[in-house]
Amino acid sequence: MPANQKTDIQTSSPANAPAAHPPASETDVYAIHGADPEVLAYAMAKYSRSALTMKESLSEISSQRAEQFLNTFYFAYGHRSIADLAHIPFAIERLSLLAAIELVDETRWDGQERSTRYQNFRLSGWFTPALAAETPTFTAAVERLFATYDKVSAGMLTALKAAIPQPESMKPDAYERTLKARAFDVARYLLPLATNTSLGQIVNARTLETQVSRLLTSDFAEIRQLGEKLRNAASEAAWNVQHAAGEVLCEEIASVDADCARRAHEAFLRPVKAAPTLVKYATPNDYQRETRSELAHAAKLLMGSQPIAPAPVVDLLDGDEPLEVELATSLLYPHCHYPYRQLRHSVAALSANQRGEIISLGTKHRGRHDELLRSFSSGHSLRFDILMDIGGFRDMHRHRRCVQLLQPYTDLHGYDEPICPGQPTLAEAGLETLYSETLAATYATYRSLRDSGVPEAAQSAQYCLPLATRCRSLFKMDFAEALYISELRSGVAGHFSYRRVAWEMYRAVAKKHPSLAQYFRIEDVNEPVDLLRR
Repeated sequence: MPANQKTDIQTSSPANAPAAHPPASETDVYAIHGADPEVLAYAMAKYSRSALTMKESLSEISSQRAEQFLNTFYFAYGHRSIADLAHIPFAIERLSLLAAIELVDETRWDGQERSTRYQNFRLSGWFTPALAAETPTFTAAVERLFATYDKVSAGMLTALKAAIPQPESMKPDAYERTLKARAFDVARYLLPLATNTSLGQIVNARTLETQVSRLLTSDFAEIRQLGEKLRNAASEAAWNVQHAAGEVLCEEIASVDADCARRAHEAFLRPVKAAPTLVKYATPNDYQRETRSELAHAAKLLMGSQPIAPAPVVDLLDGDEPLEVELATSLLYPHCHYPYRQLRHSVAALSANQRGEIISLGTKHRGRHDELLRSFSSGHSLRFDILMDIGGFRDMHRHRRCVQLLQPYTDLHGYDEPICPGQPTLAEAGLETLYSETLAATYATYRSLRDSGVPEAAQSAQYCLPLATRCRSLFKMDFAEALYISELRSGVAGHFSYRRVAWEMYRAVAKKHPSLAQYFRIEDVNEPVDLLRR
């Protein structure tokens, strides 16, 4: 801060602050409740600039002073970490699965989404993108997927009951609920990306600002609108869970003392805006938008018409290439459909100057406060190129302590079939033909919509792709995270899709680093499981 710049931060205790301090040798710990998020962020930031206690700070701070402070230090001086101190809960309801995947794609994110295992998503409805005259074609494809979803859910539940008798020690409702969850695990492969879901998130204001900016930059209209709604929700009065009860109480007080009721209303029922200052400048990110376009063009020029090379479900990449090769490959990876090894081979064949040109594309549009693209998070010792169904990826996507790069959704990689050792197959349940015919018809519709020529056709067509569709993603991590994911996701209570991926991650590490295999507490996913165990 310039020497002549004044700040409203106090360095002496205000007259109305609590007089008592704990003894110097005694640690004081207390939880805080009731402060507005931005006011609390200001109070915590004062620890670095003032000797006041939290109670003293909060007793003197108003929302206006917090706004003045944040405008100066957060925006003018770029102290972005201040926004980490303001945490805001949100409910986001009735958004598509496609939009939900994009919404939660933050390394610093905490939240929960509706589970495809415990809820019937047939009741959720779906999002319909702007497809003009092609809308009836889209609707018919989605309705067919949901009709098959219903039939597969019911048919698999029947097959499970026939194969697994109810134990005498298990209550009928628990038996029904457990097998129904197993049936939903199979049926979820039919859910289109258009399916509506709901989720809750608790994020700090810095994550919120970058999240909103990223959403506003999306190629998808629904996601851009979601960014606007999220920004508005942070800037407008939040929903107060105690409002109805507070109104009743204020009315009772008013019958005795009108002035007291007015003051109670102002104290407890005033509108609270979660983060009006910290998100007000969240706008579409030119750095991301322009860089995305140029990298997609560079990937197309580099790979030309090369066919996609075969690749395993999980490919643990070697770490022999120079950092410059990894950086250039990682920058191109999210903008094409090629396996990492195939893409890296083409990048490695370039001259150093040509690779430098690709890397420079990732930085030349970067603004003063823009974080580097996620692709620059390179140098991790373990990198997994994974090809799995979108439904399984949604579960793996929850692991934030690693770097994830996701390629666009496409029909090029085909689809997976729900296969769980010990569980009836689609063929055994009499559902295999229905499943394959439905997916074949859906992919034909996808290609028709993609090539229809309506605005944003390539984006809108993706909404009818089912969760069975394979998608390619790159996970970069350290050993501890690889062990954690392998152990957690291979457990018998997990979905068989990601159990297989976790098992292959373990096998790949064990093959490359055999002395480390002993540290994995892993369960062989090829062994039949107790389907009543959750």
